[in-house]
Amino acid sequence: MKRRSDCPTNYGLEHFGDKWSLLIIRDLMFKGKRHYNEFLEADEKVSTSVLRDRLRSLEAGGLIVSGEDAVKKSRIRYSLTPKGIALLPLMIDMIVWSGTFDKHTAADKEFLRKATEQRSDLIQEIEQDLRRKHLIAEG
Repeated sequence: MKRRSDCPTNYGLEHFGDKWSLLIIRDLMFKGKRHYNEFLEADEKVSTSVLRDRLRSLEAGGLIVSGEDAVKKSRIRYSLTPKGIALLPLMIDMIVWSGTFDKHTAADKEFLRKATEQRSDLIQEIEQDLRRKHLIAEG
């Protein structure tokens, strides 16, 4: 991946700085989605060409990996990498920010409470679960 500058904000944006990439990461982190067709079912209705492009970009950036599905060998299964899991605090902060300012938010009130009052515990709990599901289970 060719970088435009050494700015830390630019680095982040080059890896996950578009709507679709963040929604794919959301689906992997919080919704348990792992397969191409599951990402297509999201309410936001990504096109197949955009989804394919973003999955490739996230994989090239080291945020996700693809591999053979353990159950159905012909199906590709996507997993977060340690670099992808490290986005968890940012994702939680984005949910809290949106839950604060979006009058129509779908954010769970209990999640928002835990994210603000017990942030470290929540991050640790979710991170352990993600590591178990995406790293250890993958071998």
